Amino acid sequence: MSVGFIGAGQLAHALVKGFTAAGVIATQRITASSPDTDLPTISGLRKMGVNMTTSNKETVNKSDVLFLAVKPHIIPFVLDEIGPDIEDRHLIVSCAAGVTISSIEKKLLQYRPAPKVVRCMTNTPVVVREGATVYATGTHAEVEDGKLLEQLMGSVGFCTEVEEDLIDAVTGLSGSGPAYAFTALDALADGGVKMGLPRRLAVRLGAQALLGAAKMLLDSEQHPGQLKDNVCSPGGATIHALHFLESGGFRSLLINAVEASCIRTRELQQLADQERISPASIKKTTLDKVMQQPGVTVTGNSNGRPGLNLFNNRSPGVKKY
Repeated sequence: MSVGFIGAGQLAHALVKGFTAAGVIATQRITASSPDTDLPTISGLRKMGVNMTTSNKETVNKSDVLFLAVKPHIIPFVLDEIGPDIEDRHLIVSCAAGVTISSIEKKLLQYRPAPKVVRCMTNTPVVVREGATVYATGTHAEVEDGKLLEQLMGSVGFCTEVEEDLIDAVTGLSGSGPAYAFTALDALADGGVKMGLPRRLAVRLGAQALLGAAKMLLDSEQHPGQLKDNVCSPGGATIHALHFLESGGFRSLLINAVEASCIRTRELQQLADQERISPASIKKTTLDKVMQQPGVTVTGNSNGRPGLNLFNNRSPGVKKY
């Protein structure tokens, strides 16, 4: 088995590091492509022994399992490029937030009668083999395809199959969750520093507290509320601290954060469906390369801002990124 990544950013880097640490695949059997050779993750992938290229088609040709690890609004553009090169052996795994299986299949059916597509949502802790991954299989994917992905992703953390309509909510919870945890940890460390702790010790203690709490919960059958109650002595310091969190709307803020991420995920799908890319949505290095291609035109959108129409002006010889 060989694995390819269209896109060589943080997600690809984290997955490759996790896969190789788990020993499920050797780096020489991994290929990754990106038009932006200045990405900081590129050097890291090269050092690990990954085959790097600027050609998405080369990645497809060298891979059996192909991860689409690009931004959601780039997905249609990539599918138009690699569609003619997809073969029966390929399992297409989309990691793009909000992009549905049906939208990917619709694109690929122009080139192949039964493309095997799986949609997954994971998170960056796969780099330390503590990721949280869910996946849903497409119309033409076999049970064995889901099991293959589960074998890969299960080697870098928790992995389970869900109905596709749950994946947007998963994105808001565990997909974005590490950022919530890092923000909370940063704030906890600031509190420790405010009360006199050295910064390094404050960060270490805060991280260990979160790690220990998570492990206690996963190893227990108790509700998190019960575990919380077990820490709170009557009239003690912890219950006073929790009262302060409740007064500041701590729970509501977290609930709203999950909801906001989920809603934005659905908006990203709409952008992908429009097959239109806003200049502000693409890194300038990539945008410049796109703008240089024949057939790319600047168009206006509903709010009067310029956008790039990449799909309705197809010319022979257009090179896509």
